[in-house]
Amino acid sequence: MAGTENERTRKAAEGLAYSSGFGNEHSSEAVPGALPVGRNSPQRAPLGLYAEQLSGSAFTEPRSHNRRSWLYRIRPSAAHPPFARANRGEIRSAPFTECLPDPNRLRWDPLPAPADPTDFVDGLWTLGGNGDATQRTGMAVHLYHVNASMERRVFGNADGELLIVPEHGGLLLRTEFGLLRVEPGHVALIPRGVRFRVELLDDAPDTGRPTARGYVCENYGRPFELPALGPIGANGLANPRDFLAPTAAYEDVEGPVEVVNKFCGQLWTATYDHSPLDVVAWHGNHVPYVYDLRRFNVIGSISYDHPDPSIFTVLTSPSDTPGLAGVDFVVFAPRWLVGEDTFRPPYFHRNVMTEYMGLIEGAYDAKTAGPGGFVPGGGSLHNMMSAHGPDRETFDRASAAELAPQKIDDGLAFMFETRWPLTLTEQARDAGHRQRGYDDVWQGLQRHFRP
Repeated sequence: MAGTENERTRKAAEGLAYSSGFGNEHSSEAVPGALPVGRNSPQRAPLGLYAEQLSGSAFTEPRSHNRRSWLYRIRPSAAHPPFARANRGEIRSAPFTECLPDPNRLRWDPLPAPADPTDFVDGLWTLGGNGDATQRTGMAVHLYHVNASMERRVFGNADGELLIVPEHGGLLLRTEFGLLRVEPGHVALIPRGVRFRVELLDDAPDTGRPTARGYVCENYGRPFELPALGPIGANGLANPRDFLAPTAAYEDVEGPVEVVNKFCGQLWTATYDHSPLDVVAWHGNHVPYVYDLRRFNVIGSISYDHPDPSIFTVLTSPSDTPGLAGVDFVVFAPRWLVGEDTFRPPYFHRNVMTEYMGLIEGAYDAKTAGPGGFVPGGGSLHNMMSAHGPDRETFDRASAAELAPQKIDDGLAFMFETRWPLTLTEQARDAGHRQRGYDDVWQGLQRHFRP
């Protein structure tokens, strides 16, 4: 991208205004008077705009689960030419049938940099997933490593919502609802069907080109919501007010714009004669958000034992079985460890749930960092009932450590945890950046039993 365009992106990302509160009925207008008062679809919408509803749930779902927004736009979404099939590149969707589900512990180094100019859509690389996108069940894990902004190009996903987790390089997301700035340490939630463009904010020091890398959870199932707190009470974990929705900002752009639509696992494309990011005003609760993971209010043990990782859940997509999520998003944020007579790293474990873990920065307290280890941008997969836990080096160190209060503030890790096994794509199974000796980290755990 030309230097002037990159500067324009950076300038647009400065001083953005937001509306706070997860699940709120937000409203915003970029031009005074653009938002109707007292009705959703007047005979003539203000300022010559078109009224349009975007429904993220069935009309008849309970009010507490209903997701919809009303958009007031320059042209209705219906004004477009036919879509045609497009090359889906390295994007794959459920059902995943290329490989058999694998019970082995698996780990990958970061996704290699692209050789050619690659934007967010072209840079999506699918690791695997479960469920069925056409049945709106399950999830997929994608990674991205990109070096170009999307130019005159817009993306929308009919298959599910996208949770974007940057690890390197900031992003400016231009959505139908307005602009979101998303840095490493933040996450962005793009609801099903919402169109957006991804522009890069940061240049690589070695090349001077914009670059960004990170993870994406595609949730085919029920929209993410905040988990119930139960005995925790009224406060804790992710606070609703820390989720920030954009304020209205529209593009009044004539001329060709490519719109890429992900539908039932395939990519479809159409060339519009205008930008579909032309929403001048809106109100509703089916909206994108950005959230700073460092604001997560960690709840943990202040007596003994390591709590189950469910206590670190930021967002959950419920299933038809209470307490059994289609997918949970879990963060291991900075926190104090004070447990007495307690092995403080995560314990050895076999789990009915499947865990994909990624690292945003620093180190994770149950895995050895450094070359060949668990590094930022990398990821590990422990499918259901696959035995895992601290590696040998971590176990030896933690077993002998002096149990003074300990602050963990040098790492930021996360987990996508899902109810079903995660099946790999062929490209993930055969990837050159997959670590072939991951099992070795548990070798050397000695017998200490003394009857």
